[in-house]
Amino acid sequence: MTIAGILYALSDPIRLAMVRELLRTAHGLNCTETACRLKVAMPKSTLSHHHRILRESGLIVSERHGTELTSRVRTEELESRFPGLLQSVIDAYDQECATAGRRGARRAS
Repeated sequence: MTIAGILYALSDPIRLAMVRELLRTAHGLNCTETACRLKVAMPKSTLSHHHRILRESGLIVSERHGTELTSRVRTEELESRFPGLLQSVIDAYDQECATAGRRGARRAS
């Protein structure tokens, strides 16, 4: 787990949104559940690719439950290694999304 690897993994808006959704659930999500929550239509192979990058960076861990692979964010490990980093990035992303939404609303009126 390196700062460069984490920042690279979070540099993609889809992966950043995936991490945000994973943080919202205590039990973790599989690829299909993640796609449903994000309301994105993309091939399962692309979602698996994003999960792999997040896993290799150390942001998430995946656990097999039968035939299903469930992922969750490694919050405790991240917080002990890089205190406040993940929450700061997620907060900035949420603020950016809210600002973009307000700009879009003004254009529509």
